[in-house]
Amino acid sequence: MKRVLYLSMAILAFSCNSKTESGISANYTIKGDTILIPGNSNFNGKIKTALVGTTPYRHKRSASGIVKAIPNNYAQIATPFSGRVIRSFVRLGQRIAVNAPVFEISAPSFFDAGKAYYQAKQEMQLAEKNLRRQEDLLKNGVGVQKDLEESEVTFELSKRDFENSVASLNVFHVNPAEMILGQPLIVRSPIAGEVIADNIVIGQYVRDDAGPIALVAELSKVWVVGQVKEKDINSIHESDEVEIEAAGVPGLMITGVVYHISEMLDESTRSVEVFIECENKGHNLKPGMYATVQFTEKADNSILIPLSAVLQMEENSFVFVKTKGNGFVKRMIQPAGTDGDRTIVKSGLSGGDEIVTEGAFYLLEAK
Repeated sequence: MKRVLYLSMAILAFSCNSKTESGISANYTIKGDTILIPGNSNFNGKIKTALVGTTPYRHKRSASGIVKAIPNNYAQIATPFSGRVIRSFVRLGQRIAVNAPVFEISAPSFFDAGKAYYQAKQEMQLAEKNLRRQEDLLKNGVGVQKDLEESEVTFELSKRDFENSVASLNVFHVNPAEMILGQPLIVRSPIAGEVIADNIVIGQYVRDDAGPIALVAELSKVWVVGQVKEKDINSIHESDEVEIEAAGVPGLMITGVVYHISEMLDESTRSVEVFIECENKGHNLKPGMYATVQFTEKADNSILIPLSAVLQMEENSFVFVKTKGNGFVKRMIQPAGTDGDRTIVKSGLSGGDEIVTEGAFYLLEAK
């Protein structure tokens, strides 16, 4: 009811404003879907038009993301044996090299591993001496072939036990040749980087199933993991350059490169994880930070029109297109987003169309 009353008042006002000495002149006439504006209409001069053209444009899409350390550049350092921490070699924020000592622990299990190594080494040496003796006896005609074969088997078994004990020590970056029986175990860093967490307490007893007591990370490069909606994923490719803005460093734009696009879609969010590798020499991006990721497509010819030209009807967008004879017709369009004071048109318009850019509400009242 209010809509009808408003239209009636608007038409009456326009009709009254169009009075001339010779009588009343209509502001418009309607012919089918076309609104015709006569030359003496009050609408003339209030409605402005412009030709639609195409221009090279790089479509941009934004997504939320979170900063993460690259897994290969991140190490959680825990003790392999239960024992008591007796020494620390690092401090928080310190840069360390690969295989650098982190902490030292006195562990009965490590002592047993060292003892097993020395026993296996001694048994192998004795088996080897016995083998050489049996070989010499047989060579001089006083040995027995059976004894030689038994000594060969014994040597091979003892050699295998020795190699296994060496391998078990190498896992903990221990050089058996330099090991002294009873010495504490030195736990080392498997990567170069910065100590970002130090929970080492001298004298603390740590179980072998406890969590890491030190974290080392190389953060000169990080990942920003963006959540890209299902409908946008086909426009993103590996090696594409993107721009990152972290919530903790507003205004600083950081360039990254798409490293990997996940093969799995998260059904709850209908999005795909996109891993972006970023240089981070200034350590502005810190793991756990929220970030905004802006993807930019390759430039293509697009139609951009002023925001003032676009009208809304429920969930649909439309513009008025000028036709021959000073007519105007409503045409539905599909926007693809906005860029400042312009609307990007996905479909509905072509280059060369003439659209209303100002005063479209006069035509809206006419409809």
